[in-house]
Amino acid sequence: MANQLSKEERRQRREQRRKDQNKQAKSWLREWADALLFAFVAALIIRTFFFEAYRIPTPSMEKTLMTGDFLIVSKMSYGPRTPMVIGIPFTNIYMPGFVLPWVRLPGLGEVERNDIVVFNYPIDLAPVAAKTNYVKRSVGVPGDTLRIDDNQLFVNGDRAQSFPGIQKTYEVQVRNRVRLSAAKVKAAGGTLYRSQQPGRYRINMNDQVAETIRQWPEVTNVELFVLPDGFNEYDRRRFSFSSGFVNHHHLPTTVVPFKGQTVTLTPENYHVYENIITRYEGNNVGRNGDQFTINGEQTNQYTIQQDYYFMMGDNRDNSEDSRFWGFVPQTHVVGKAGMIYFSWDAERWLPRFDRLLNFIHD
Repeated sequence: MANQLSKEERRQRREQRRKDQNKQAKSWLREWADALLFAFVAALIIRTFFFEAYRIPTPSMEKTLMTGDFLIVSKMSYGPRTPMVIGIPFTNIYMPGFVLPWVRLPGLGEVERNDIVVFNYPIDLAPVAAKTNYVKRSVGVPGDTLRIDDNQLFVNGDRAQSFPGIQKTYEVQVRNRVRLSAAKVKAAGGTLYRSQQPGRYRINMNDQVAETIRQWPEVTNVELFVLPDGFNEYDRRRFSFSSGFVNHHHLPTTVVPFKGQTVTLTPENYHVYENIITRYEGNNVGRNGDQFTINGEQTNQYTIQQDYYFMMGDNRDNSEDSRFWGFVPQTHVVGKAGMIYFSWDAERWLPRFDRLLNFIHD
């Protein structure tokens, strides 16, 4: 019959349908691939120049930031850095021994005193951007004069501003044959550690909790715990601002280095500036008694090439910070902690719903 299709025509139509189906599938896959590529590039640009996620791994900022908090860090606040290394995006894998020329782009402002800042851990042995991320409070900005007396921080001669999240260790004495309840202390907002002396406890807490516990009938005395000046709590190989060992409850008067500052190097103060001159600003230094040679030139004068910051954790007696390893160079600043977008309580295996989407206030 004339209207009947021949076998060849039917075959050609089936072949055409298969081609059309394959074409539609390829078009669908191409659309998805384009969308995924666009999302990947957009996420990479956002992470590099605008915002980055960060997780709090340690209690050094409690109670301001809790272990298990997930932060959004604003790189725009202080200016994003162009890429420094070549590596696999969204991982810590990078090409060793190869560092890109980089610059810091203009930001919304400078690091201000008491900002909560994410930065690269200065004394890591890696390219700057590949170093571990730390988060602390910038208690000292370039040019500030700091000192710590009996575990109290002073900035430019005045006692440093206090914040509700700042915790310190207090010694609490109770009446004879009375035991202090750890659950009661925890409910008040502190963490109890039993002291070796009977009737005396050490509690990590903020000033407000200390005042509350001071009113308890079983408590006879509450005072700030202070290490004796000169107490060698840590080994002598660690960084020190004073006499070769760390005592984080005492710090002699120290000026936070700033760009353009000229310092006179002596055997007594070289430990303060050694990392700055050699590690962060790339100079070769030799010493012969009280004489210094910098890049082959004999001189005891050095001019600082960039700004530096003094960082401290809000959990003051449970934080390794600038009191232990020195200043943070401006090149190592990543961004400002902006918002807690999620928080996980590992003890209860539950989210901390009251912390979700909380903006971080200095």
